[in-house]
Amino acid sequence: MASLVVACQIAGAVALLLFGIGLVREGLGQALGLRLQVVLGLGTRTGPRAFLSGLVATLGLQSSTATALMASGFVERGMIRPRMAQVALLGANVGTALTAWAIASGLEALAPVLLLSGYVLIRRAGVVWAGVGRALVGVGLMLLSLALLGQATQPLRTAPELAAFLGLLDAAWPVALVFSAAIAALCASSLAAVLLVASLAVPPGLAVVLVLGANLGGALPAVLATAGAGAEARRLTWGNLAVRAAGCAVALPLAGPLGAALAGLPSGGSLAVEAHLAFNLGLAAVIWPALGPVAAAVARAIPADPARADDRPRWLDEDALQTPALALAGAGREALAIGDTVERMLIQTRTAFLSDDAAPLAEVTELETRIDRRQQEVKAYLTRLGRDAGEAERRRTIAILDYVINLEHIGDIIDKGLAPELRKKIGLGLRFSDEGREELDRMFLISLETLKMAQSVFLQGDRDLARRLMELKVDIRKLERQSAQRHLIRLREGQETSLDSSSLHLDILRDLKRITAHMVAVAHPILDQEGLLTESRLRQG
Repeated sequence: MASLVVACQIAGAVALLLFGIGLVREGLGQALGLRLQVVLGLGTRTGPRAFLSGLVATLGLQSSTATALMASGFVERGMIRPRMAQVALLGANVGTALTAWAIASGLEALAPVLLLSGYVLIRRAGVVWAGVGRALVGVGLMLLSLALLGQATQPLRTAPELAAFLGLLDAAWPVALVFSAAIAALCASSLAAVLLVASLAVPPGLAVVLVLGANLGGALPAVLATAGAGAEARRLTWGNLAVRAAGCAVALPLAGPLGAALAGLPSGGSLAVEAHLAFNLGLAAVIWPALGPVAAAVARAIPADPARADDRPRWLDEDALQTPALALAGAGREALAIGDTVERMLIQTRTAFLSDDAAPLAEVTELETRIDRRQQEVKAYLTRLGRDAGEAERRRTIAILDYVINLEHIGDIIDKGLAPELRKKIGLGLRFSDEGREELDRMFLISLETLKMAQSVFLQGDRDLARRLMELKVDIRKLERQSAQRHLIRLREGQETSLDSSSLHLDILRDLKRITAHMVAVAHPILDQEGLLTESRLRQG
């Protein structure tokens, strides 16, 4: 009976730890989600910046898996080079280790302060600060869970059964590694597995082995999550797993000396946490120069996706027209496919912007023609919808029509605005200042992430997500105004590159702002139906 109580206490403490990690990720995603994605997108032009961006994103998201999934999405859309994404994941692994080190640094006394502060922010603050509040509550719960975990495992430290089990694992390190990897995979968190090991009285060598297993198992959730994704995304997550597996294969025979060396350090910290940090720092240092061959080997193992013709509508089934729910579901999926094509146009435009090469723009006009044709087909299809459609179906029909029209407008802005502007820049050999180039690239990334959010709002009809999308519009307007003001300051300072490209800089800013405005429009009917929109933005009184 006593062993069952201890097992329940440990399971409850681990559950609280995972819940706290989830709250931190959810809260910072609410407060800084788009900014973290922009950090990851902007920070992958060079190896050191990619490493740092992966580290920062993971410190914010509290999950190297979340960073891996975000990076795989960027790679699949051609926004990050695969090798730079692998470097970012090395930084993400170090970010997880730093999180474990910070959490295990004896800060449990701060838990009540963090919980109280977070609760106040959630109840009293706006959306961003409420997200920060949720993150603070999450950190507080993580610290509290460590205290509970320490109390729950206290009886086990002198239990002969645990000593016998650890002895078996210590005699079979490969089994111990697989056992720890399974725990990390089941928890979907290497952080939780490492902190669990840190709470137990484990021999130094075995502790290192269990930490290696936690690192290996921590890469599996991202592999499983991208199983149905494109080849580029799967190559990234499998490459990350291969890198960790290679590191474990090299470090496993050395676990004994490594454990003894870490145990002899005067730091007084948790050996498991220090082993976690040392392994990931060492792995990053050793594997970084060899990422090219690793990426090439993974590319050979995972062939590229076959080319797929996207020219014709796939979801507009004539037989479904007499069943409005089915017809609307198909039209909605077709609208999402049009959104994917718009995303491709934006990505190709950004590629031309970054590379000073007009070749990617050749696809833009073709894609715009495809969007025009497909949105006309969606509109024609919906006009043939059966007459027995109810009020809810009519509202959904209007929402789909509005969305595809806005997507068509975005395509026009890209094809007739951004693309000619970039052709002019490339043809005349104009250059933006470094600051101006980074500001415009930030707007490109925000536009792409806004489109992803708009697609989610259109698909789910979620009110909270629609509200966040509307609030994002305000942030974008501020960012556009600040960028224009900084550009004018550079003009006054007489920067030659800013003088030559001034009109282009402002035109691109304006067009990207117009694009995001069309994307945000998808939130209007949802918020209007909830009575959350006003007729005018004018201040009353």
